[in-house]
Amino acid sequence: MSDVSFVRTEMLPEQAPPASEVGVLGWIKHNLFSSWLNAILTIVSLVFIYYVLSNILSWTFESVWNANSLSECREIMMATWGDTHGHACWGVIKDRWLQLLYGFYPPYPAHPDATWSNPPETGGWPAYFRPNLTFILLLVAIAPVLFTKVPRKLLIVTAAYPFLLPWLMWGGSIWGPLMVAAGFAIGYFAYKFALPVAGSLAAIILAIALPILWWLFAAGSVADAINAIIPIGIAPVESRDFGGFMLAILLGVVAIGVSLPIGIVLALGRQSDLMIVKYLCVGFIEFIRGVPLITLLFVASLLLNLFLPPGTNFDIILRVMIMMTLFSAAYMAEVIRGGLAALPRGQYEGADSLGLNYWQAQRLIIMPQALKISIPGIVSTFIGIFKDTTLVSIIGLFDVIGLTNGIRADTAWNGVYWELFAFIGVLFFVVCFSMSRYSMYLERKLQTGHR
Repeated sequence: MSDVSFVRTEMLPEQAPPASEVGVLGWIKHNLFSSWLNAILTIVSLVFIYYVLSNILSWTFESVWNANSLSECREIMMATWGDTHGHACWGVIKDRWLQLLYGFYPPYPAHPDATWSNPPETGGWPAYFRPNLTFILLLVAIAPVLFTKVPRKLLIVTAAYPFLLPWLMWGGSIWGPLMVAAGFAIGYFAYKFALPVAGSLAAIILAIALPILWWLFAAGSVADAINAIIPIGIAPVESRDFGGFMLAILLGVVAIGVSLPIGIVLALGRQSDLMIVKYLCVGFIEFIRGVPLITLLFVASLLLNLFLPPGTNFDIILRVMIMMTLFSAAYMAEVIRGGLAALPRGQYEGADSLGLNYWQAQRLIIMPQALKISIPGIVSTFIGIFKDTTLVSIIGLFDVIGLTNGIRADTAWNGVYWELFAFIGVLFFVVCFSMSRYSMYLERKLQTGHR
C-alpha cells in the first residue's frame, strides 16, 4: 500500500487579497477601467465633466450678487476680473426673487398699500403668510398619503385641504368652501340612504346629481345668507395677482391631485362592458390626447366663456386648472390601463372565486396591483404636467417664465437671460427630482419587480 497522500494535511496561512482587487483601487478597476473600451469611455467622460463643470462653477461662483442693474454688474466685473465674460449677475435674482416666487400676490392682502420692505404699521400676519401657510399645509396633507409611518390622524388635514387651499389663496368668505364641501356630504348621504331602497344604480345617480344641483342652484345663495348673519372671512385676492413659481405649484398640485382619480375612472371605463360608457371614455381619452395642451389652454382662455350664460364670471385660473386636469387625466388613464393589462387573467378569476363584486375586486385586488405596476408611468405623467404649467404664460398668466419677460423689459435688467432661467431651472429641478426620488423609494418599498 502506497504512503503517498494527495490531500494537504496542514492549513495554509491566510493572505491579504491583492491591493488591486479591494478598496478604492478595486472599485475603480472593476467599475471604470474593467476593459480598454471602458477605460477610454471613462477618460473621455471625465474630460467632458471637467470641461462642463469648470465653466459652470466658474460662471456660478465668480459672480456679482450686490447690484441694482446689469450695467452696475458689468462695472463690478470689470473692476474685479477685468472682463464681463464668464461671470453671472445674480443681482437680478436678489432684486426680483419675491416677484419670481409670488408674482404680484400682495404680501399683506388686508393692507394693499403695504409692501415687503414697508409692512403695515398695525402689524398682523407676516408677509406672504397665506401662500406660505398653504404650502406648509400641502406638505402636511400629502405626508400621510406618501408615507405610512406618518400618523393617520393627519388624514383629516388631507380631506380638508382641497377646501382650505382656495380659501387661503383667494380669500373671501369661509362659507363658500364649506358649502362646496357640503355638496360632497349630500352626495354621500344620498348614496347611503338610497342604496337599500332604490338599488346601486339609482343611488349612484342620486349621489352625482344632487351635489351638482346643490352647487349650481343653492350653494351660493346659502353661503351668502349665512355670511350675512355670521360674516367670517379674510381679505380677497384677485386671480390677476397670482403668478410666479407659486402659480406653477398651485396648478401642478391641483392637476396632479385630481387627475389621478379621474384617470382611474377613465381607465376602468375604457375596459367596461357597458358600450356607452366604454365609447365615452375612449372618445374623451383619444380626443384629449390628440389635441395639444396649448390648444386647450386657449380654449380655456378665450372660447369657454362663449358657451356660458351671459354675465358669467368664470375665473381664468379655475378654467386653466380644469383643462390641465383633463389633459393629465387622459394620459393617466392610459398609464393605468397599461397596468391593468399587465395583470394576469388569474387575478381577475381569483377575485371572482372569492365572491367579490366588481368594485370590491377592483379596490382590494386589481387596482392595488395595477397602480403598483404603473408607478413609473404615473410619476412621469406628474412630472410632465408640472413642467407644462409654464405654458400658461402664453395665455397671459404671469407664471415664472412670463415674469422673466417683464423683468427683462425693465431697463435696469434688459439683457439678463441665463441667470433668470438658471434660477427657474433650479426651482423646477428640486420639485421634479423630489418626485422622481419618491417614485424610486416607493418602487423599492413595494418591490415592483416582484408580482
